[in-house]
Amino acid sequence: MTTNQSSRSDPNDRELRLWKVGRALTLTFATAVLVAGGVFYGLVMLLDFKEIDTTAKLDAKTLFDLVKLSFGVVAGAGALVALVVAYRRQRVDETGAHREATRLHTERFTTAVSQLGDDSPAVRLGGVHALAGLADDAPDDNLRQTCIDVLCAYLQLPFTPDPGTHPTDQEEHHRYLAFRKVRHTILRLIGDHYRRPCGTHRSWQGCDLDLTGVTIDGSMNFSGAVFSGGTVDFSSAVFSGGTVLFGDAVFSGGTVLFGDAVFSGGTVLFGDAAFSGGTVSFTGAVFSGDTVSFGAATFSGGKVDFNNATFSGGVVSFNAAKFSGGEVFFGGAVFSGGTVPFNLAMFSRGTVSFGEATFSGGTVLFGDAAFSGGTVSFTGAVFSGDTVSFGAAIFSGGKVDFNNATFSGGEVHFSRARFSGGTVSFAGATFSENVGFVDCLFSGGTVSFWESAGPAPIGLLEAVGNPMPAEVHMRHDWLSLIQ
Repeated sequence: MTTNQSSRSDPNDRELRLWKVGRALTLTFATAVLVAGGVFYGLVMLLDFKEIDTTAKLDAKTLFDLVKLSFGVVAGAGALVALVVAYRRQRVDETGAHREATRLHTERFTTAVSQLGDDSPAVRLGGVHALAGLADDAPDDNLRQTCIDVLCAYLQLPFTPDPGTHPTDQEEHHRYLAFRKVRHTILRLIGDHYRRPCGTHRSWQGCDLDLTGVTIDGSMNFSGAVFSGGTVDFSSAVFSGGTVLFGDAVFSGGTVLFGDAVFSGGTVLFGDAAFSGGTVSFTGAVFSGDTVSFGAATFSGGKVDFNNATFSGGVVSFNAAKFSGGEVFFGGAVFSGGTVPFNLAMFSRGTVSFGEATFSGGTVLFGDAAFSGGTVSFTGAVFSGDTVSFGAAIFSGGKVDFNNATFSGGEVHFSRARFSGGTVSFAGATFSENVGFVDCLFSGGTVSFWESAGPAPIGLLEAVGNPMPAEVHMRHDWLSLIQ
């Protein structure tokens, strides 16, 4: 992501476009006359003057009043001229002050950037803090964004991997750790600034943040950060170690991108995060190791996209998450291993859990999702509103668990789903009249509806048919309906 500086308007540029004095005075006088005339006419109408007595003679008092009025008009005109001149002088002074601040900022910026290229890690660390301070003190948003862009660009630069701790590599290993500290300091400073309230000093909320392709191999704290404007881009970033915290973060506007990001190590936590607006994209992201948690996260607005995500290892948890509005897409997700949940996304190993999750509004789509291995758990999940769709999903391996789930409202579709392998259990689930298994295909694996409550889902008995496949375990009273 490259910041388009030319697309941002700078109010200080407009301050230089001053009218000529003659034009400014003419317009000012014309405006003053119109305003005075309007006030006079309003007073006449308000006091209900019928007509002016034209027979009265001009006495000394009236003449004196006219002279005073004339001087008042002249004085008012002089005041207008002084006001226009003072206003122009103030504008020019402000522009000059801004130019001087910009010049000083540029000089400090040049020094800080040269420090980032120094061979000494300590000097680079000083350059990082200098650039962060420049962003805080920048005279306008464009200059602040430039400082942030440079810090992000440093993180995107290729770096030499750790040579190891062999005695012959000790010096290079220490050098690697020193430069790694510089990178982690940038990440820490970014998190600190995004947690500060918008509009306050040192807050970077609303600025663009380009971390495309960055390797995050250490801890980063975005807890309580607010992403309410601008674009924050983690596309193709690699989370390979440490703990990255997005707990209590608020995604209420703007765009946050994790497309094609790789979560291959460490712990990434979105616990209690609020997704209430804007767009958050995990399209094509790969969850292949350790832990990624959306536990107790709230999806109440905007768009959250997990389309074509791959869940192939580690643990991905949506326990106690609340889906009450907006759109959450899992199209093309692949669940092929471990314990997992989601739509055309790919889950090939690891664990994904929606245990006790609440789907009470909005639309959640798992259509065409492939559950081919591992464990996907919806144990105790509550489907009480709007639409959740598993249409055309493929259950061909592993275990998918809907035990004790509650389908009490909205619509839940398994239409055209294919159960060809593995184990799918609805034991103890409670069904309402809005759960459909129309045109489902049961050709293998085991599907269980033991001890479930409520009416038989729409289309389930027709899909099972008679004789019922041995791998489908049905309630006795439902069996009587088939027979």
